[in-house]
Amino acid sequence: MRKFFLLAFIQGFAIFLFAQTSSDALTIQKIKDEERKNSQVMDIAFHLTDVNGPRLTASPGFLKAAEWAKNKLAGWGLTNAALEPWGDFGKGWQQEKCYIAMTKPYYAPLIAYARAWTQGTGKKMLTGNIVLINASDSATLVQQYTAKLKGKIVMLLMNDTLRPSFVADAERYADTTLDKMAKAQPQNRQGGNQQSRANTSFAARQAFLRTLTNLYTTEKPALILSMSSRGTDGTIFVQSGGSYMKDQPEAPASVVLSSDDYLRLQRLVKAGVPVELEADVKTKFFTNDTKGYNVVAEIPGSDPQLKDQIVMLGGHLDSWHRATGATDNAAGCAVMMETVRLIKSLGLQPKRTIRIALWGGEEQGLFGSRNYVKTHFGDPQTMQLTPDQAKVSAYYNLDNGTGRIRGIYLQGNDKLRDLFQEWLKPFNDMGASTVTISNTGGTDHLSFDAVGIPGFQFIQDAIEYDTRTHHTNMDTYDHLVPEDLKQAAAIVAAFVYNTAQSSELLPRKPLPEPRGTRRGF
Repeated sequence: MRKFFLLAFIQGFAIFLFAQTSSDALTIQKIKDEERKNSQVMDIAFHLTDVNGPRLTASPGFLKAAEWAKNKLAGWGLTNAALEPWGDFGKGWQQEKCYIAMTKPYYAPLIAYARAWTQGTGKKMLTGNIVLINASDSATLVQQYTAKLKGKIVMLLMNDTLRPSFVADAERYADTTLDKMAKAQPQNRQGGNQQSRANTSFAARQAFLRTLTNLYTTEKPALILSMSSRGTDGTIFVQSGGSYMKDQPEAPASVVLSSDDYLRLQRLVKAGVPVELEADVKTKFFTNDTKGYNVVAEIPGSDPQLKDQIVMLGGHLDSWHRATGATDNAAGCAVMMETVRLIKSLGLQPKRTIRIALWGGEEQGLFGSRNYVKTHFGDPQTMQLTPDQAKVSAYYNLDNGTGRIRGIYLQGNDKLRDLFQEWLKPFNDMGASTVTISNTGGTDHLSFDAVGIPGFQFIQDAIEYDTRTHHTNMDTYDHLVPEDLKQAAAIVAAFVYNTAQSSELLPRKPLPEPRGTRRGF
């Protein structure tokens, strides 16, 4: 009799486990079906980009997009939707007009964008010739150009050779590359003479640029022309040219030209051909509110024992100003917003609380996420942790463009390899199966990892992120790949939901050592 009851118990327990597994599998299938049939990810991306425009930190565009996202999340039924200040940032700024043309030896409009946190050219149309600075070291720069740049249009002599590229802009990961990633081992930093020489060269270049900046600040040229450091065919990589800090002076008017236009001007001036430009650049600074903000909202947990624990997901909402920040990073924000919409629209009741955060100030140094973590979870400098640090099961981030997810970076936490491989199985047929011990740096998951919270970034196909859209005037809605973003939303939703439902918090790595006064991650 006892044997019969034992057998019945084992069979019943097996059926229970199967039912639990089947239920989870059914839920993941529902997520995939909802995203395939009723996706809103592209509509979200449209509003973040085309409707709200560039989202430079602390600019009107960022605050407008943040307000829209907050209201959208609240409209879907998320709770505690808010614009949460993360601390002092500095001056807001926006480009209001940027017109530059060559008028002699013939008329030609030039492709140009103002550099962030720089002044305009004044109320009247600026006209003038170009002063070409021919110097490669600080001493020559100071000796030959002091007291010669005030009120002038200036440009620095650059390498005048552009080489055509025979490589496609867009690409997806090859199976062989993904296989190498899956087999990767943790790597230490490389040193040696080659690295030392590179550091020395970089330091010399930085010293020259600091001298040039100081000369510009002192001399106050009317307009500084610079060349896009990367990009051809009208693609311009442009970031900042002045300081956003509220106690720093405003930098002179400065624009980035396309490499083709810049080098044409340079060749003409070098050849002694008279060149005249006209320019009308208008910018505006904003100082009424110098704080930075994140957008936060929650789906409350339903389990009385687990609802105080948290699963977080996010991406950075801020962008640069030369386009609408579609791949960097409206794509990630749209996927994360779509993730919580999926969970709410399907009526799922996660055991743990799910919290979404759309960060500000990422482009200037992960400011939004770093300060959020410091306020809520702990300080990586001292490793003084709050009680809530122990309640976060994981943070998931998306910030590598529009490409579909191919897997996930473990951030050195090999304890999760088998679990994440299992969670990816329903998406193997969608191209996502790789789990690598390696890490991709430079974005907001690092803020969580710095205080011992499991933080993860997904592996994404590059598409044309580094070659065409990242920090360029081409970073627009038209460079998004809808099917890739839909696939990503379904996968992130599955990971977030599985984490919220797990019987235990995700395993962690050992706590990092305090960073002291050392900056960065």
